[in-house]
Amino acid sequence: MLSRITRPARGLPRILLGLGIAVAATRVAEGPGEEDEQKKRKNREAYVSAIDRSRELLRRVKDEVGSPGIVVGVSVDGQAVWLEGLGFADVENRIPCSPDSVMRVASISKSFTMAAVAKLWEEGRLDLDAPVQKYVPEFPEKEFEGEKVTITSRLLVSHLSGIRHYEKDIQKIWKKIGKKSSEMPAVSPSEKTPPKDTESSKAEEQRKLKQPDTVKSKKSVSLEPEEFYIRDRFNSVIDALELFKNDPLVFKPGSQFLYSTHAWTLLSAVVERASGRRFLDYMQQMFRDLGMTNTLPEEHEPIIYNRARFYSISDKKRLINCPYVDNSCKWAGGGFLSTVTDLLRFGNVLLYSYQAKEMSTVLPGYLKPDTISMMWRQVPNTEMSWDRDGKYAMGWGTVEQRQDYGQCKCQKHYVSHTGGAVGASSVLLILPEEDSQTVIPPRGVVVTIIANMQGTGLNSTALKIALEFEKAKSAQS
Repeated sequence: MLSRITRPARGLPRILLGLGIAVAATRVAEGPGEEDEQKKRKNREAYVSAIDRSRELLRRVKDEVGSPGIVVGVSVDGQAVWLEGLGFADVENRIPCSPDSVMRVASISKSFTMAAVAKLWEEGRLDLDAPVQKYVPEFPEKEFEGEKVTITSRLLVSHLSGIRHYEKDIQKIWKKIGKKSSEMPAVSPSEKTPPKDTESSKAEEQRKLKQPDTVKSKKSVSLEPEEFYIRDRFNSVIDALELFKNDPLVFKPGSQFLYSTHAWTLLSAVVERASGRRFLDYMQQMFRDLGMTNTLPEEHEPIIYNRARFYSISDKKRLINCPYVDNSCKWAGGGFLSTVTDLLRFGNVLLYSYQAKEMSTVLPGYLKPDTISMMWRQVPNTEMSWDRDGKYAMGWGTVEQRQDYGQCKCQKHYVSHTGGAVGASSVLLILPEEDSQTVIPPRGVVVTIIANMQGTGLNSTALKIALEFEKAKSAQS
C-alpha cells in the first residue's frame, strides 16, 4: 500500500517536466528584468554606508558655501548606485533638487566638446596639428614679439594657445600667470592704436561700436571680469570670435598655460567647419548618439522642464538671484545644461571606451582606447588648478598614480573637469579601475556633482566620494 502511494503516476513526470519548462520559460521571459532589479538592490545595499558618509560630507559642503541646492550622482562599474538632490532647485517656489534637475554644467562643456573633436580626429576629418586658419580663415594669423606664430587645435584643447580668457587687460593677465616685468614683451604702438587708414583699424572701430552687453549685479560679490556676464546674443560661433580674435596673444603658443574659454569658442568654429554642420547641431547629434537626452545648449526662450534657478551671495551675505546672461559666446567652453544622470552616462561612455581594448566579446566604445589614452595623457607646461597634483591634458585634468614613500600619500589615477558659471558649480570625475582588461568594462567609479551656486570648489569632495565608493567596492571582493 505504501509503495502504491509513493509510486508516482505514469503521466506525472511528463506533467512536472512540462511545468518545469513553463516556469523556466517564464523566468527567461521575465527573469532578466527581475534579476536586474535584484542586482540594483544588492548594489544599493552594498553601498549604504558609503552613501551615508558621502551624504553627510555633501551636506557639510552645501552648508559651508551656502548653496541652495546640490545634486550628486555616483556609478560603480557602470551602474548608478546613488542619485540624490539636496536642498532646492528653486528657492522661491520651494522646488526641491532631484536627479532630474537641469543645471548649468559650465566648463564640463569643454569635455563634451573634446569628445566631438576626438571623434572627428578619429574619422580623419580634423587635423589636430594644422593651423586653425585651415578651418577658420576668419581668425587672423597671429604674431608674438614680431614673430609669426601658429595656433593649432592641439594647443587650443590644452590651453596653450596664448588666447586670453575673460580678462582683457594683458598686464593683469601677466601678473596673474606670474610673468616678471622683464619677461613681459613690449606692446608695439600698432597693437595699442592701429593706423586709422588700414582695414584692420576699420574692423576694430566697428567692433568697438558694438561692444558686448555685459552686466554685473551691484549687490553680488564677484571677482570675475565683465565678459563673464555677457548678455549679447551671438548668432553663430563665427560671430562670437569678434570678442577676442583681434586681441594680441598673451604669450607665444605652446610656451605657457593660460586657461581660456575663448580658445574653446575658436575650437567650436573648427568643429563646425571640419564636420560641415553647425556646431550646436553636431553636438546635439552626439548627445543623442550617447543617450544624453537631457543635455542641451542653454537658451533663454525654450521651455526646459526641471531647469533650476541660479543664485549667488550678495555683499550683505544674502542669497540673491543671478543676473541674466547669454552663453551663445561660449557654447563649447561653458554653455551646456545637463543632469547628473546624463553626466554619469557620459563618464561611463568614456570609461568604457578607455577599457574596451581588443575585447571581441563586447561592443566597441564610442571612441578608441588609444584616443582616450591620448586625451587623458598629461601635457607638458600645463596646470590643473583644481588639483595641484595633476596637469591638464586635452579637455580634461589628469592626476597620475604615484607614491613616493612607503606608508605615505598615495595618489590615485583619475581624470576630472570642474566648472564655474554664473550661479553654478560642477564637477565630473572618473576613477578607473586599473588592470581591468580581463573583465567587461566599464570598471571604476564615476562621480558628478552640480550646484546652483557659483564659486563652489567641488573636485576634492568628488574625489573623497569616489574613494569612499571604491573602498566599499573592494570590501565586497
